[in-house]
Amino acid sequence: MPKYYEEKEEDRRPCAGVKEDLKDCLLQSACVLQEGKTPKTCAKEGHCKALQVTFFECKRSILDNRARFRGRKGY
Repeated sequence: MPKYYEEKEEDRRPCAGVKEDLKDCLLQSACVLQEGKTPKTCAKEGHCKALQVTFFECKRSILDNRARFRGRKGY
């Protein structure tokens, strides 16, 4: 469940909400908590894959010229 809401005014950069949710997901995953691995290693192993894809699509939409008309993907 996403924890990011539009009313939050801490970080107004594009994709900040998705990035925050991805970070929380990785830090709370069993890979980090039980196995003691780093979040980067757990991300490479495929944990929180849906949020990784959403974050990638959001970042890619920043560079896409069509995003001016359609809006950014993600949150």
